[in-house]
Amino acid sequence: MKQKLITLTTVVLLAILVALPLLFIILQAIFPQFSAGSLSGALTGIAPQFQDPQLPAMLGGTLWIAAGVALLSALIGLPLGVMRGLFNLPVPRLWDLIFLIPFLTPPYIAALSWMLVLQTNGYLDQLTGIDLNDLLFSRSGIVLVMTLNIFPVVYFAVSRSLLASGQRLALVARVHGATAWRAFWHITLPMVAPALAAGMLLAFTLAIEEYGVPAALGSRSGVVMMTVGIEKKLADWPIDLPGASLLSMVLIVIALTGWWLQRRLVGDKEVTSVTGKPTENMGATLGIAAVPVVMVMALTGFVAVGLPGLSMAVTGVMSTLSGGLAWNNVTPQHYLALFSQQGDALSALGTSLSLALGASLITGLLGLLISWLVVVRQIKGRSVLDALSLLPAALPGIVVGVGLILLWNRTFWPVSPYNTWAILLLSYCCLLMPWPVRYITSALRQLGGNLEPAARVHGASALQALRFIVMPLVFPAMLAAMLMVFAIASRELVTSLLLSPAGTQTVAVFIWRQFEQGSVGQGMAMATLTLLAGLLLMLTALAIMQRKGRG
Repeated sequence: MKQKLITLTTVVLLAILVALPLLFIILQAIFPQFSAGSLSGALTGIAPQFQDPQLPAMLGGTLWIAAGVALLSALIGLPLGVMRGLFNLPVPRLWDLIFLIPFLTPPYIAALSWMLVLQTNGYLDQLTGIDLNDLLFSRSGIVLVMTLNIFPVVYFAVSRSLLASGQRLALVARVHGATAWRAFWHITLPMVAPALAAGMLLAFTLAIEEYGVPAALGSRSGVVMMTVGIEKKLADWPIDLPGASLLSMVLIVIALTGWWLQRRLVGDKEVTSVTGKPTENMGATLGIAAVPVVMVMALTGFVAVGLPGLSMAVTGVMSTLSGGLAWNNVTPQHYLALFSQQGDALSALGTSLSLALGASLITGLLGLLISWLVVVRQIKGRSVLDALSLLPAALPGIVVGVGLILLWNRTFWPVSPYNTWAILLLSYCCLLMPWPVRYITSALRQLGGNLEPAARVHGASALQALRFIVMPLVFPAMLAAMLMVFAIASRELVTSLLLSPAGTQTVAVFIWRQFEQGSVGQGMAMATLTLLAGLLLMLTALAIMQRKGRG
């Protein structure tokens, strides 16, 4: 009886978080008057929307930029991943940490940092006289900025694949007379191809979902992406809900296609540890070639991490941008202003931390229940439950925001989270649900299926086995996922912009508004603190995961 109640509760929560917002988007797209409570005029709104002269530009811009990001991410991530996976590099984990930082940096913050570096009278112009303003505010500039944030997904996919498979087959080929290049081309590259393709498709999916970078850089260059178009239909008066819903459906189709291809390439393969102590394959020795390899890795790290990080930190301690790079322009006033009681920063920080904590607790507990029902209990309909829990991984944040607006901005609800902080909590939980589900599911599958049945044989109920056997064993994976959810939720931008009620700001909205108002220094001071806090949380999560692996 208790298991049935848990199952019902889990299904209801998933329906509220994922299924209903998606359903209301579909209904609004089909019925233009759905927001007014009418089901008349089915499909009549499709033709006018597809005749919009802006649609080809938005669709073309989205696909062109996403394809460019995927290709450039492969060009950067593949050689770096190969060097990390095949060779014994000095301090290898340091390189993993360096290339983790861009992925942790919110793309909109990276875009704002690059603006300060490359635009006219920016830091590069002040130091060298080189003005790259035209490059930055162009389609190529958007691709470049996005790539420097997203290429780590290809790097980690390739390097982890090579570390897992090793180079034993390539060495056998060398023994039988193959050259190093021939062994790489015919053995190593085909072996790593699925991971490379999956990384590129993930980069493509992340690019089409991005809002902050095209919003910050695209307005000056005339480049428009689907995410910006959807936000514009919701921000401009009159609000175009049918148009926003149809564009969301188009974006969902593109994202789901990429996600489906990724799943097809990666499959559902699980790695089960036999000894309980996974090992890392030893790489080849580089010898004198280590110098150029390390230089390439360091240069990439400097461009992707050092330059935007320095831009962020320097701007945070500069009194005014017009004062330029001078010692007399250095001041702690922006950091002091953040912690003053008169400012909005402390309120925004408190709101973000509270929402991130709530999202991490809810998704952690719900992820545990979903994984337990799917993997351990193997209930009927588990494939649907699993797919529904992982679906948000393919849903752009702006689509989730549109769905929640359509769902909860209704008069027939006796109680609604709309226009309250609770709507933000729902959006974070929906977007970040896949993290705990993936981590805990993987941990449960590595445990095997004998522990809970043994507990049941000795008289334990299903809930007792879950509480005293399953949960302690998967708690490290659960905690690591919760920390990641906390770090990501604390700086989420697009749903925060769409759903924040009047008078409520999150850290991401605060930073964005500071730039809109011209308070660049204070915005970057907050961005620096946010990045450091997110990095600390992620390092904690990685340490927990590594400790679990050694155990």
